[in-house]
Amino acid sequence: MLILDSPSNDPYFNIAAEEYLLKHTEKDFAFIYINDPSIIIGKHQNAYAEINLPYILENSIPVVRRISGGGTVWHDPGNVNFSFILNGEQGQMVNFRQYAAPVLSYLQSLMIPAEFGSRNEILIDGKKISGNAEHVYRNRVLHHGTLLYSTDLRALTSALRTAPGKYKDRAVQSVRSPVANILDFLEPRASVSAFRNDLIVHLSGSFEGSARYELSGTDMAGIKELVSQKYSTWEWNIGYSPRYRMTRKIDWNGKQVMIHLEVEKGKITNVYIKSDNTDRAFFERLSGVLSGVDHEPGQVREKISGSGLVNCRLIDYFVNAIF
Repeated sequence: MLILDSPSNDPYFNIAAEEYLLKHTEKDFAFIYINDPSIIIGKHQNAYAEINLPYILENSIPVVRRISGGGTVWHDPGNVNFSFILNGEQGQMVNFRQYAAPVLSYLQSLMIPAEFGSRNEILIDGKKISGNAEHVYRNRVLHHGTLLYSTDLRALTSALRTAPGKYKDRAVQSVRSPVANILDFLEPRASVSAFRNDLIVHLSGSFEGSARYELSGTDMAGIKELVSQKYSTWEWNIGYSPRYRMTRKIDWNGKQVMIHLEVEKGKITNVYIKSDNTDRAFFERLSGVLSGVDHEPGQVREKISGSGLVNCRLIDYFVNAIF
């Protein structure tokens, strides 16, 4: 087992590194990293349905789609993330409990009453401190998870606060659970850096023949290419969302207007705006403007602004209404 402690706190880099190590190497890895504040969504999720978009935009928080399934998680400097990238045999590679065992063992060595839960999470006193997900590629498996150590739980709650039912889709939906920080159960208390370092030491002793590993120039180049071509792109992180529909009712110049959008591969494919007869022609023209546009606030705002159909005062109001 090669033990890799990431040199970066960039979520695009670290999520890309997981795919690179899985698909472009043949060794077994334990990969430990901490990301700057970010939201990491599952491969098959509708990004907008999982995040508080106004909060994300206001705080410039990146949303990164990973290659594994499962739900959305919050990352920040108080959250230690672990990945096991391993060779295996077909039919025997999906085993959440087995792969999480070394991490569970580490927590229990600190006299923390951690246990493995029914949703493949790690719990302390019934509260979630670790979510886990997996992805199989040929004869290799990626198992990764979070460890909420001293994370900002208020930011986590704000960033993941959503309004159920806003979108209709067949995407994987996150199951919200009560969460807690490991630090609150630890005596004596230690810094997140000490916790991270001790985890690495524990993992090194858990696998026979383990050795430290540093990314080579070739590794770095491959990971940065993945970041550039995939993990930093809107097309992957947002546009990859499964097809969805949304309906909004808004007040427009004192009248009730119903807006129906259908989105596929990130693009608005169908727009229907229902209003009274006096505004029908206007909304038909507006529907034509939006058709084929990326369902992304900046793109929608730019397209409407360029059309001249809506005055500046109402553009932001309309854009906010369809996200």
